[in-house]
Amino acid sequence: MYTKFFNLKEKPFNLVPNPNYLYASARHQNALSFLEYGLSEKIGFVMLTGEVGIGKTTLIRHLLNKVETDMDVGVVFNTNVVSNDLIYLILNEFEVPYEDGISKARALDIFYRFLIEKYAAGRNILLIIDEAQNLSHEALEEIRMLSNLQTDDDLLIQIMIVGQPNLREIIENPKLEQFAQRISVSYHLAAMDNKETQAYIAHRISKAGGDPCLFPSDVVEKVYEVSGGIPRTINLLCDAMLVYAYADDKQAISLDLLNQVVEDKGGLGIFTKERQKAASPVSGIESVPADDGLLNRVVSLERRMDRMAEAVDKELSRVSAKAERSADELIGQLKTRLEQEQARYKKLAQKYMKLCDEKTAQ
Repeated sequence: MYTKFFNLKEKPFNLVPNPNYLYASARHQNALSFLEYGLSEKIGFVMLTGEVGIGKTTLIRHLLNKVETDMDVGVVFNTNVVSNDLIYLILNEFEVPYEDGISKARALDIFYRFLIEKYAAGRNILLIIDEAQNLSHEALEEIRMLSNLQTDDDLLIQIMIVGQPNLREIIENPKLEQFAQRISVSYHLAAMDNKETQAYIAHRISKAGGDPCLFPSDVVEKVYEVSGGIPRTINLLCDAMLVYAYADDKQAISLDLLNQVVEDKGGLGIFTKERQKAASPVSGIESVPADDGLLNRVVSLERRMDRMAEAVDKELSRVSAKAERSADELIGQLKTRLEQEQARYKKLAQKYMKLCDEKTAQ
């Protein structure tokens, strides 16, 4: 739509992970080095973590484009499964035939024979588990057991687990001590800083055949502040700015344009640091002892209010194209509910503070 308007060969800020657009920041280079080392040395377990939208999938796809031709790769994306179903997903991913209804023990035996055949043929097997933070402890143990499939001298399968930061916390659980011990190489992919954000935007514009200076420095700095250096959010912002500029027939990207995008898209996947701070508990509540039951009710109610406020934002966007009367009626109902919750919260907070004062007086 806007590509010709800005002399671009293609859209530079697509949300679909594209290894051809990978910006190799220092962090990404380090991550690649760790992952490549793990694969080349045939280390059993490799782990990559990072925030949502940080570019883990893009990095993995870039890595897979570089793997040796003697490696067969299977990727499991659906991790919201019970542990008993995991082995069947893996068999399907590697296109290993099996009969429906077989036991898990039988499925494991079939997979072991598949690995032996590949090993005899000089093939290496890599299993990638994406969104691994969704797996239960039992499912993670199932994955660990797969690493026991080996010959006297060599591993029959390499396993890479990819997930969000809380994956590290999950693995630190004492129940998963044996799993944690199997991880030989791990790397956490952090968000980009201001300079990297500027280079990232210029890189993607250049890759699409455009002017790398299309986004002025003041706009880029604001993009960094809003996105926190998360690539997916940067893509959302930059793509929306190009759409808005095209719609307004403006060749120049400005702060006013960015502010308009943030205002319009704030409830649709773009979260600023300011919004995150606003969603955190107030300082007075943070300092109260955690064993007070009333505190839990206050925090719970506050979270409900945050969710309802976000729901109002989304509903406003969704109904904007509908008739004025029905939109006003629906939004009015949501606002009334939100005001009721705010009133309940105010009363509960007053009661809570009074209780704190009484405790202090004692």
